[in-house]
Amino acid sequence: MKIAVVYNRESQAVINLFGTQNREKYGLETIKRIKDGLKKGGHEVKTFEGDKNLIQNLEDFMPSVISGERPGLVFNLSYGIQGRGRYMHVPGMLEMLGIPYVGSGPETHALALDKVVTKIILLQQGLPTPKFAVLDKPDSPLQEDLKYPLIVKPKDEAVSFGLRIVNNDEELREGIQVIYDTYNAPTLVEEYISGREVNVGLLGNGPTEALPPVELVFGKGPQIFTYEDKKNESGRTVEKVCPAPLTEEETARVKELAVKTFEALNCYDSARVDFRIDEEGNPYILEVNSMASLGKDGSFVFAAEKVGYDYPALMNKIIDVTCERYFGADFFDKESHQQNTAANKLFQRLTTNRGKLEADLKSWTNLSSRTEDAVGLSSLRKKLAERLTKLSMQPVESFTNGRSAWTWESKAGMKDGTLLVIPIDVPGARTGFPLPFRKEQEWIYGEGVASSRGGITITLAALQALKEEKQLSKAKVGIFFYADEGRGMRYSAGMLEKAAAEAKEVIVMQPGFVEGKIVDQRRGSKQFHLIVEGDPERIGKRAEPVDVLSWFLEKTGKLNELNSRQKKIAVAVQDLRSERYSVLTPHRVSATIAMTYIDEKVAEKTEEQLRSLFKASKPGMKTYIELLTERPPLLRKKDHPTLQSLERWAKEYQLPFGKESSLLATAAGVIPAEKPVICGFAPASKKLFTPNEALHRSELVQRSVLLALQLQGE
Repeated sequence: MKIAVVYNRESQAVINLFGTQNREKYGLETIKRIKDGLKKGGHEVKTFEGDKNLIQNLEDFMPSVISGERPGLVFNLSYGIQGRGRYMHVPGMLEMLGIPYVGSGPETHALALDKVVTKIILLQQGLPTPKFAVLDKPDSPLQEDLKYPLIVKPKDEAVSFGLRIVNNDEELREGIQVIYDTYNAPTLVEEYISGREVNVGLLGNGPTEALPPVELVFGKGPQIFTYEDKKNESGRTVEKVCPAPLTEEETARVKELAVKTFEALNCYDSARVDFRIDEEGNPYILEVNSMASLGKDGSFVFAAEKVGYDYPALMNKIIDVTCERYFGADFFDKESHQQNTAANKLFQRLTTNRGKLEADLKSWTNLSSRTEDAVGLSSLRKKLAERLTKLSMQPVESFTNGRSAWTWESKAGMKDGTLLVIPIDVPGARTGFPLPFRKEQEWIYGEGVASSRGGITITLAALQALKEEKQLSKAKVGIFFYADEGRGMRYSAGMLEKAAAEAKEVIVMQPGFVEGKIVDQRRGSKQFHLIVEGDPERIGKRAEPVDVLSWFLEKTGKLNELNSRQKKIAVAVQDLRSERYSVLTPHRVSATIAMTYIDEKVAEKTEEQLRSLFKASKPGMKTYIELLTERPPLLRKKDHPTLQSLERWAKEYQLPFGKESSLLATAAGVIPAEKPVICGFAPASKKLFTPNEALHRSELVQRSVLLALQLQGE
């Protein structure tokens, strides 16, 4: 599980600083101990400051989960940056974002931080607490009948800030003045309970476990736990004794009161209730710590050790009770989540390694390999070969030309198995540096991230999962990767056709559509190179003939007449270039004209019309039309066993799945008609083949899971 440990320490990243500044901070040592403890429990852990950048950081670290995947969780240690409601800031943000988190909700923290409201709730519930009054200012009259000695403290501060014992009116006013000057807040005045101080830690939800009571033995000095004591600045050592030397009846009583207080304030997961026990053994509730300290010297950790929780075990127990609260009692039950089927093991392995998946995608995306970049393509091909070798895959020389097409297979071979087809070049005439890899909540951006890198990443992830589950050696899998997608597979198509003939089914790693839609039908395409040549003419010459550029533009205006939605045929000019001498009109025009189609016969007829349209018709003019690339269409099949198998796996594991047709031609059209073929199996894209190309983030893990399930063939 992904766990983000969120705390407040150094950062003051807010829009404006104002109001009450936070004085509570976790030490770096404690934060590290918590992180290490969670990692020991098998979790993927990162730490973040709880500031205005938290939302972006969490979006990057824990994107939306897929059905059946364990979601990310925040281990909340945040006391906030500023303001009287600072405890509530991070929990409120997390509730808005829909991210589960450890600990109580913002409403509980608001109640617990306000000691007066807490005491009112306790009294309403019939729970014992010392008599008290609230004085707004140093000169406010004390109207309640309270007996000295008294305790004064700010009404909404924690960790004993401003806490002191006063024995008369002069000390009372002095204590209130200090609190008023320091915190600009009302003062809570309550009767001092002479006796023993006991803390009770609480863990879990319904039922809540009360840990053994811890007694604080103060020795010399004030018999209260001051801020200086907690910071080890008082010059004395406060001893902790656990279990507290209480009678069985007293122990049971404080535990019962602690649980009732926990429930009265609607606390979650963990907390600590502080008591004073008077000379007659009567307990009084002082306050509730809705964020009990997890420092190694804290009472909560000390008591947990006495019942068998070492530090890592305690941290992971807190995670367990939090997950049980959010997701039910069987969330970590091995019978429910880790059944011994091969498919379930693959699912768990892939969904718990999303961070590695995205890191791998980043490494591929940041390696440039544009179609015309021979050096970049060579580097990427070598890296891919290294990865396949580590997966115990073997090259297949008979389906490799060493220039534009390479084929690998598993130990079981690819014959009668699944052939995966992956482009490794990034098409398009691009200039300048590639755009850097970056992530948002739903989309991942980068050059070629969808058109090439997504397919590479999910293929390697699925194969790695199969290997780790000891299933790859028996899986019949072939990998065909090619480097001329940007040239319409002019050189690799023949090799792919031969390799596909060996396989039982073919899956093409081109981007699909959102909502998990693969492509079961694609248009074919033809690309023509047109050259028009004529004599150069002076501008303004009245005599015929018309210059070649004007003639070409006149003809292109008639291209729309060849388009037909009904016949699913489209023709358009993609590139245009003219050549001229000095101030003369162009004497040469070259253009690229593209055609997409479904029906071969319609395409043949349209090609005849195209050639006829651009046939030279003026004296001194010549035209040349050459077919550059031709990619057959992928036609929808009625009986499609691969599609049926994928639909079954998607339904069983609640993965989004559907089918769609596409206007773009791909390698799928090269596959022999009798072979079942699926295209668009890579994650969905937007702005494909542009500098702003993006890949759908959730589908990265969804497609990896679905591919692994299909390849293991259980």
